[in-house]
Amino acid sequence: MNNNNNAQQPQPQLRIFSASTLPAPVVSGRAQLLACNPVIDLTATVSSDTLSVWRPNEQLVGKHAERGQRVVALRWKEDGQFLAAGWSDGVVRLIGLESSKAMHHIRVSSGDGKSNEQIEFIAWSRNLTGDRRESKGSNSKKLDGTGIEVDDDGTEKSILDLPHELTFLEIETALPKLSPLPVSGGGSGNDMFIFSTTSSLDFVFPTPRPEDADTVHVMMLGTADGQIHLSIYDSFVIGMFQVPSFEGENMLQLCRHGSHPDLSTHSLVLRDKSGDGTKLYHVPMDLTFVHSSPVNLSLLASKTTTLQNLLRYLKQAQSHMASEWKSTRELPARFLAGVEEDLAKMEGGPVTVVQALYHTVATGHVFPAMKEWLVDSLAERGHKRWDKAVMSGLTNLRSLVHQNYIPALERCGIILSRLLGIARFHDSARESIGFTAAHISRLMEIVACLTVVSNNVLLGVMDELEHFRVFSGWLRMQIDQLASSASTADELTEREATMDHAKVLTYVQRYLVKSPLATYFDEITKEAEDKDLAGVEDAESLLDLLDRQLTRQAAGQSYMKALPHIEFLLGYLTNRANAVFRDIAEAEKRSVRFGQATGLSVGEKIWKFDVWVSSVSSTSPSYSDGQARTAHTYTAIVTENDKCQIYMFRTETPIVNGISGQTTTLVCRLDPPVDGAIVDFKFLDDRSLIVLCRQKGEPTPILLRANYKSHLINYSAYNDGERVDNNNLQNLDDKKQAEVWTSCGLSDLAGLVPVQMEVQRASKARGDVPARVCLLGRDRASYKTYALPEDWEALRGKRTTGQEDIAMELDQ
Repeated sequence: MNNNNNAQQPQPQLRIFSASTLPAPVVSGRAQLLACNPVIDLTATVSSDTLSVWRPNEQLVGKHAERGQRVVALRWKEDGQFLAAGWSDGVVRLIGLESSKAMHHIRVSSGDGKSNEQIEFIAWSRNLTGDRRESKGSNSKKLDGTGIEVDDDGTEKSILDLPHELTFLEIETALPKLSPLPVSGGGSGNDMFIFSTTSSLDFVFPTPRPEDADTVHVMMLGTADGQIHLSIYDSFVIGMFQVPSFEGENMLQLCRHGSHPDLSTHSLVLRDKSGDGTKLYHVPMDLTFVHSSPVNLSLLASKTTTLQNLLRYLKQAQSHMASEWKSTRELPARFLAGVEEDLAKMEGGPVTVVQALYHTVATGHVFPAMKEWLVDSLAERGHKRWDKAVMSGLTNLRSLVHQNYIPALERCGIILSRLLGIARFHDSARESIGFTAAHISRLMEIVACLTVVSNNVLLGVMDELEHFRVFSGWLRMQIDQLASSASTADELTEREATMDHAKVLTYVQRYLVKSPLATYFDEITKEAEDKDLAGVEDAESLLDLLDRQLTRQAAGQSYMKALPHIEFLLGYLTNRANAVFRDIAEAEKRSVRFGQATGLSVGEKIWKFDVWVSSVSSTSPSYSDGQARTAHTYTAIVTENDKCQIYMFRTETPIVNGISGQTTTLVCRLDPPVDGAIVDFKFLDDRSLIVLCRQKGEPTPILLRANYKSHLINYSAYNDGERVDNNNLQNLDDKKQAEVWTSCGLSDLAGLVPVQMEVQRASKARGDVPARVCLLGRDRASYKTYALPEDWEALRGKRTTGQEDIAMELDQ
């Protein structure tokens, strides 16, 4: 490093933004196990086997743990709404902001614990879709020559695009929000508690925002066996890709990722873990479906992902409904089983419990065995349990169908109608969108069948509930009458006179032993399910087939027992929908390609590195539209043997129609103007590289900002894979160093010795949050966050005589 005299002068001090001391140290050895939220002052850490999210001053927001598993990678979504945590079981769990619940589960590997399948790296970025990228800022130009005048008040105005607004018109917002599911009484699997609170539902089913209408969030996961898992819109999986192998190299693994919102080509940095650690590989990954898709990608991804989540919600609601139905039948069945054996042994021939109760209602006479059962076995206590089990079960079932299941089906129908319109619009398109109108029509027909069945269940529940209330009152009256003395006989006689005996008889006949609702909830055999599935697949109209089978069932004839079953229909809908999702993903997967690889090496073992991507527009007559874009990928490298200088590679990748061309690489060397060693470094934005340095002979570190795009820095040509020759790299004199570098001190360290650094840009998404740097101490339990200045140029050359704070500049 250059020993610049200015660096020895007192530095402007960054103000502290927040601080915390954790109860347990952050796991060492993996840089990704500390992650700062991009839009709010939250920090995710991994201690032992527990993932925790913290506010400043040790305020725990939530923690998450998986039995027998450990966290291997962390990454916040760019909008700060989700935290992606990769676990050793090969599953990425997406945890909602300020929540400890995993909202989504993305399985990447088989989960058998094999080390070559484990998740190594998570990247999460945002892309503008092709149409929006091209039309951004150009709507006003489209009005030229149309005779339409726009008021010109000297401000930039957004001209509404009617077709675009209609495309993203959200009908669902006019509907009431989905209701949370009960916490207990049902549910299964990973989603058991996801839909149990309003806040969780808001994360799974967020209200669409206009600013998100033309953006796609892309997640890339790198595994130890050299594969890349790609998904969009939080949880819509595109598929797995094998990193291409290069001549003479072993299997390469994804270790860093860079992207720009305006570029559909992402920059991957790969390394050979079995190598000597002296070389990295830059590989462009073209997501051409983001650049140009026959259908608006954001609309398609959002609707399919919402449909996936609705199917998850329906599955949990169905599980709760089945549990409530089961609770209404189990206890009464046990009570009835206690008297059936005695009734079968009666003199004069066997009598069923239905016959015995019907006889009592019609004649007032009670068989001795029935009397003994009512007075001694069932009695008042047993009746209360019976009444509570059936009343609460049927009431809860009614609420689940009316408030949860049918509203979710309505939303499925709305989404499918939107997808049907998309399919019809693109029916004659040369490029496949992954599904056809026939596929969506079949799904809509299944949803219609589920809606019919759900309404039948709702009517049946209400009918059974009404009849059970009367039957329960009559049963209690019989118990009291048989166990009462003569003094209460008159009161019981009055109660019996007001009893609706017709409804009691109907309940005994139709509901007591086997309810009509059993058609929709009773268990069905695997043989019946497989047989009916074959018949369903061959049916031209599923709705007509269901109507015929329900008619046969009502007439007492043989019918397809699986078809009216809610679980069967929902499973059939899920399987058919998953097939459509796979076809959509396969269509997008075919639009992914890897570009030319570029080897980056300085001839020594690499200690740390970071990546940043910039987008450069250029006009070229060689392209039909006159426009070309170039991705400038900056890779900063520090070697283990020399932690006093930074090698900066700039890989220029021309991109035409979303396809990357032949790359060109340049290199320079940056020498921080302090006498000491680099502790950590990260790219902050398009012009700033933040470098944390330990000064020789000084107790506190210093923070430096390098303008790595300064015109004073000369980049030299670099040949693929060659070692950098330091003799060919230009050294900057002191004056130029002062123009490139800006230094700041750190206030209130109070003994903190930083060993790791994370940086985040400024955000206005949830209030004004300045750009900030988070420093983790040597004990890996203490960390402090400092606000970074908005204007680095204003600090250049500024020196103070004391602990001057630049907080006022940051607040302006």
